[in-house]
Amino acid sequence: MSTKLLSRLTNQVILLSVATLCMLSIRHLQLAQIDKISEKTLTKETYLKQKQSAELKLSFLKKMPSFGLENLIADWTMLQFMQYFGDDEARNVTGYSLSADYLEVIAKNDPLFSRAYIIISPASSMFAGTPERTVAIMNRGLSQMLASTPDAYYVWLYKGVDEILFLSDLQAAKKSYNMSAEWAGKAGNEKIAKSAKDTAKFLAGKPDTRQAQVGVWFMVWNNTKDERIRQIAEAKIESIGGELKVYPDGRVEAIPPKTSNS
Repeated sequence: MSTKLLSRLTNQVILLSVATLCMLSIRHLQLAQIDKISEKTLTKETYLKQKQSAELKLSFLKKMPSFGLENLIADWTMLQFMQYFGDDEARNVTGYSLSADYLEVIAKNDPLFSRAYIIISPASSMFAGTPERTVAIMNRGLSQMLASTPDAYYVWLYKGVDEILFLSDLQAAKKSYNMSAEWAGKAGNEKIAKSAKDTAKFLAGKPDTRQAQVGVWFMVWNNTKDERIRQIAEAKIESIGGELKVYPDGRVEAIPPKTSNS
Protein backbone atom coordinates (compact mmCIF):
# COMPACT_ATOMS: atom_id res chain seq x y z
CA MET A 1 0.00 0.00 0.00
CA SER A 2 1.44 3.40 -0.97
CA THR A 3 2.20 6.04 1.63
CA LYS A 4 -0.22 8.43 -0.06
CA LEU A 5 -3.10 5.91 0.04
CA LEU A 6 -2.32 5.00 3.64
CA SER A 7 -2.40 8.69 4.58
CA ARG A 8 -5.80 9.14 2.91
CA LEU A 9 -7.24 6.12 4.70
CA THR A 10 -5.84 7.31 8.01
CA ASN A 11 -7.46 10.74 7.54
CA GLN A 12 -10.79 9.11 6.72
CA VAL A 13 -10.61 6.94 9.84
CA ILE A 14 -9.83 10.00 11.96
CA LEU A 15 -12.76 11.95 10.49
CA LEU A 16 -15.09 8.99 10.98
CA SER A 17 -13.94 8.58 14.59
CA VAL A 18 -14.46 12.25 15.39
CA ALA A 19 -17.92 12.27 13.80
CA THR A 20 -18.87 9.08 15.64
CA LEU A 21 -17.72 10.57 18.93
CA CYS A 22 -19.85 13.65 18.26
CA MET A 23 -22.91 11.51 17.59
CA LEU A 24 -22.24 9.32 20.63
CA SER A 25 -21.79 12.39 22.82
CA ILE A 26 -25.21 13.65 21.78
CA ARG A 27 -26.71 10.20 22.39
CA HIS A 28 -25.00 9.96 25.78
CA LEU A 29 -26.48 13.30 26.82
CA GLN A 30 -29.90 12.10 25.71
CA LEU A 31 -29.67 8.80 27.56
CA ALA A 32 -28.40 10.53 30.68
CA GLN A 33 -31.40 12.82 30.53
CA ILE A 34 -33.80 9.89 30.09
CA ASP A 35 -32.24 7.97 32.98
CA LYS A 36 -33.05 10.86 35.31
CA ILE A 37 -36.71 10.80 34.36
CA SER A 38 -39.25 8.58 36.07
CA GLU A 39 -43.01 8.66 36.17
CA LYS A 40 -42.85 10.73 39.34
CA THR A 41 -40.69 13.42 37.80
CA LEU A 42 -42.58 13.91 34.54
CA THR A 43 -43.55 17.47 35.37
CA LYS A 44 -43.88 20.62 33.32
CA GLU A 45 -40.35 21.55 34.41
CA THR A 46 -39.04 18.22 33.14
CA TYR A 47 -40.64 18.68 29.74
CA LEU A 48 -39.24 22.20 29.49
CA LYS A 49 -35.76 20.85 30.27
CA GLN A 50 -36.23 18.19 27.59
CA LYS A 51 -37.10 20.93 25.11
CA GLN A 52 -34.00 22.93 26.07
CA SER A 53 -31.87 19.81 25.64
CA ALA A 54 -33.37 19.15 22.20
CA GLU A 55 -32.76 22.77 21.20
CA LEU A 56 -29.08 22.46 22.15
CA LYS A 57 -28.67 19.22 20.19
CA LEU A 58 -30.35 20.67 17.10
CA SER A 59 -28.24 23.81 17.32
CA PHE A 60 -25.12 21.64 17.55
CA LEU A 61 -26.20 19.55 14.56
CA LYS A 62 -26.76 22.67 12.48
CA LYS A 63 -23.18 23.81 13.09
CA MET A 64 -21.39 20.45 13.31
CA PRO A 65 -19.24 19.41 10.33
CA SER A 66 -20.75 16.36 8.65
CA PHE A 67 -17.44 14.53 8.04
CA GLY A 68 -19.04 12.84 5.03
CA LEU A 69 -21.82 11.34 7.16
CA GLU A 70 -24.64 13.53 5.89
CA ASN A 71 -27.09 10.68 5.29
CA LEU A 72 -26.43 9.17 8.70
CA ILE A 73 -27.04 12.53 10.42
CA ALA A 74 -30.23 13.08 8.40
CA ASP A 75 -31.58 9.60 9.20
CA TRP A 76 -30.68 9.92 12.89
CA THR A 77 -32.37 13.34 13.08
CA MET A 78 -35.47 11.92 11.42
CA LEU A 79 -35.69 9.23 14.09
CA GLN A 80 -35.28 11.91 16.76
CA PHE A 81 -38.14 13.88 15.22
CA MET A 82 -40.42 10.84 15.22
CA GLN A 83 -39.71 10.37 18.91
CA TYR A 84 -40.28 14.09 19.53
CA PHE A 85 -43.55 14.22 17.58
CA GLY A 86 -44.89 11.02 19.12
CA ASP A 87 -44.44 12.16 22.72
CA ASP A 88 -47.98 13.47 23.18
CA GLU A 89 -47.60 14.33 26.87
CA ALA A 90 -44.51 16.43 26.26
CA ARG A 91 -46.02 18.12 23.22
CA ASN A 92 -49.13 19.04 25.22
CA VAL A 93 -46.82 21.02 27.50
CA THR A 94 -44.14 22.46 25.21
CA GLY A 95 -45.80 22.28 21.79
CA TYR A 96 -44.21 21.47 18.42
CA SER A 97 -42.05 24.57 17.95
CA LEU A 98 -38.87 22.58 17.16
CA SER A 99 -40.38 20.81 14.14
CA ALA A 100 -38.85 23.20 11.60
CA ASP A 101 -35.45 22.84 13.29
CA TYR A 102 -35.52 19.07 12.77
CA LEU A 103 -36.46 19.60 9.13
CA GLU A 104 -33.70 22.18 8.69
CA VAL A 105 -31.03 19.80 9.99
CA ILE A 106 -32.27 17.00 7.73
CA ALA A 107 -32.50 19.24 4.66
CA LYS A 108 -29.01 20.60 5.27
CA ASN A 109 -27.51 17.12 5.32
CA ASP A 110 -29.74 15.35 2.82
CA PRO A 111 -31.74 17.86 0.74
CA LEU A 112 -33.08 15.02 -1.43
CA PHE A 113 -34.73 13.28 1.57
CA SER A 114 -38.19 13.93 0.13
CA ARG A 115 -40.06 11.85 2.72
CA ALA A 116 -38.76 14.11 5.50
CA TYR A 117 -40.42 17.17 3.95
CA ILE A 118 -43.66 15.25 3.50
CA ILE A 119 -43.72 13.96 7.09
CA ILE A 120 -42.42 17.01 8.95
CA SER A 121 -43.97 19.89 6.98
CA PRO A 122 -47.50 19.44 8.45
CA ALA A 123 -46.02 19.46 11.95
CA SER A 124 -43.95 22.54 11.19
CA SER A 125 -46.77 24.45 9.50
CA MET A 126 -49.91 23.35 11.29
CA PHE A 127 -48.78 22.22 14.74
CA ALA A 128 -45.90 24.65 15.20
CA GLY A 129 -47.47 27.51 13.26
CA THR A 130 -44.32 28.24 11.24
CA PRO A 131 -45.37 27.79 7.59
CA GLU A 132 -42.97 30.50 6.37
CA ARG A 133 -39.99 28.49 7.63
CA THR A 134 -41.47 25.27 6.26
CA VAL A 135 -41.88 26.69 2.76
CA ALA A 136 -38.41 28.29 2.85
CA ILE A 137 -36.80 24.95 3.75
CA MET A 138 -38.79 23.11 1.08
CA ASN A 139 -37.75 25.71 -1.50
CA ARG A 140 -34.07 25.12 -0.68
CA GLY A 141 -34.54 21.37 -0.96
CA LEU A 142 -36.50 21.55 -4.21
CA SER A 143 -33.78 23.71 -5.76
CA GLN A 144 -31.53 20.63 -5.56
CA MET A 145 -34.10 18.01 -6.58
CA LEU A 146 -34.92 16.70 -10.04
CA ALA A 147 -38.11 15.23 -11.44
CA SER A 148 -36.42 11.84 -11.04
CA THR A 149 -35.94 12.33 -7.27
CA PRO A 150 -38.29 9.81 -5.58
CA ASP A 151 -41.54 11.43 -4.43
CA ALA A 152 -40.24 14.93 -5.21
CA TYR A 153 -43.56 15.86 -6.81
CA TYR A 154 -45.21 15.36 -3.42
CA VAL A 155 -42.91 18.01 -1.95
CA TRP A 156 -44.18 20.49 -4.56
CA LEU A 157 -47.72 19.41 -3.67
CA TYR A 158 -47.28 19.93 0.08
CA LYS A 159 -45.61 23.27 -0.52
CA GLY A 160 -48.57 24.34 -2.63
CA VAL A 161 -50.97 23.46 0.18
CA ASP A 162 -49.02 25.63 2.63
CA GLU A 163 -48.88 28.50 0.13
CA ILE A 164 -52.67 28.41 -0.31
CA LEU A 165 -53.85 27.82 3.22
CA PHE A 166 -51.19 29.54 5.31
CA LEU A 167 -49.44 32.12 3.16
CA SER A 168 -52.32 33.21 0.90
CA ASP A 169 -49.86 33.19 -2.00
CA LEU A 170 -51.97 31.79 -4.82
CA GLN A 171 -49.41 32.69 -7.50
CA ALA A 172 -46.68 30.68 -5.77
CA ALA A 173 -49.15 27.86 -5.09
CA LYS A 174 -50.12 27.72 -8.78
CA LYS A 175 -46.46 27.33 -9.72
CA SER A 176 -46.02 24.58 -7.09
CA TYR A 177 -49.02 22.64 -8.41
CA ASN A 178 -47.86 23.01 -12.01
CA MET A 179 -44.42 21.69 -11.03
CA SER A 180 -46.03 18.85 -9.11
CA ALA A 181 -48.12 17.97 -12.16
CA GLU A 182 -45.09 18.04 -14.45
CA TRP A 183 -42.87 15.95 -12.16
CA ALA A 184 -45.66 13.51 -11.29
CA GLY A 185 -46.26 12.97 -15.00
CA LYS A 186 -42.59 12.20 -15.56
CA ALA A 187 -42.69 9.81 -12.60
CA GLY A 188 -45.70 8.01 -14.10
CA ASN A 189 -48.22 9.04 -11.44
CA GLU A 190 -50.98 10.27 -13.73
CA LYS A 191 -53.53 10.55 -10.93
CA ILE A 192 -51.46 13.10 -9.00
CA ALA A 193 -50.45 14.82 -12.24
CA LYS A 194 -54.09 15.38 -13.26
CA SER A 195 -55.17 16.45 -9.76
CA ALA A 196 -52.30 18.94 -9.43
CA LYS A 197 -52.91 20.33 -12.92
CA ASP A 198 -56.63 20.80 -12.19
CA THR A 199 -55.80 22.59 -8.93
CA ALA A 200 -53.39 24.92 -10.76
CA LYS A 201 -56.15 25.79 -13.24
CA PHE A 202 -58.54 26.43 -10.33
CA LEU A 203 -56.01 28.75 -8.68
CA ALA A 204 -55.59 30.67 -11.94
CA GLY A 205 -59.15 31.92 -11.39
CA LYS A 206 -58.05 33.57 -8.12
CA PRO A 207 -60.65 31.90 -5.91
CA ASP A 208 -61.54 33.22 -2.46
CA THR A 209 -59.80 30.84 -0.05
CA ARG A 210 -60.21 32.91 3.12
CA GLN A 211 -62.69 30.56 4.80
CA ALA A 212 -60.33 27.63 4.35
CA GLN A 213 -57.43 29.72 5.66
CA VAL A 214 -59.36 30.68 8.80
CA GLY A 215 -60.20 27.02 9.36
CA VAL A 216 -56.56 25.98 9.10
CA TRP A 217 -55.28 28.72 11.40
CA PHE A 218 -57.98 27.78 13.90
CA MET A 219 -56.61 24.23 13.79
CA VAL A 220 -53.19 25.69 14.59
CA TRP A 221 -54.73 27.57 17.54
CA ASN A 222 -56.43 24.39 18.78
CA ASN A 223 -53.39 22.15 18.36
CA THR A 224 -51.02 24.14 20.54
CA LYS A 225 -50.68 25.17 24.16
CA ASP A 226 -47.97 27.65 23.24
CA GLU A 227 -49.41 31.10 23.90
CA ARG A 228 -47.04 32.73 21.41
CA ILE A 229 -48.25 30.49 18.58
CA ARG A 230 -51.86 31.02 19.62
CA GLN A 231 -51.35 34.76 19.35
CA ILE A 232 -49.86 34.30 15.88
CA ALA A 233 -52.83 32.14 14.83
CA GLU A 234 -55.35 34.63 16.18
CA ALA A 235 -53.57 37.52 14.44
CA LYS A 236 -53.60 35.57 11.16
CA ILE A 237 -57.33 34.86 11.49
CA GLU A 238 -58.02 38.55 12.08
CA SER A 239 -55.78 39.64 9.19
CA ILE A 240 -57.78 37.38 6.87
CA GLY A 241 -60.98 39.06 8.04
CA GLY A 242 -62.12 36.41 10.49
CA GLU A 243 -62.72 36.50 14.22
CA LEU A 244 -61.81 34.25 17.13
CA LYS A 245 -64.82 34.33 19.44
CA VAL A 246 -64.71 33.07 23.04
CA TYR A 247 -68.05 32.22 24.66
CA PRO A 248 -68.84 32.44 28.41
CA ASP A 249 -68.92 28.64 28.69
CA GLY A 250 -65.32 28.44 27.43
CA ARG A 251 -66.10 27.42 23.87
CA VAL A 252 -63.99 29.03 21.16
CA GLU A 253 -65.11 29.48 17.58
CA ALA A 254 -63.40 30.86 14.51
CA ILE A 255 -65.81 32.95 12.46
CA PRO A 256 -64.65 33.26 8.84
CA PRO A 257 -65.24 36.33 6.71
CA LYS A 258 -68.20 36.37 4.38
CA THR A 259 -67.48 35.54 0.79
CA SER A 260 -69.34 36.60 -2.33
CA ASN A 261 -71.18 33.28 -2.21
CA SER A 262 -72.15 33.60 1.46
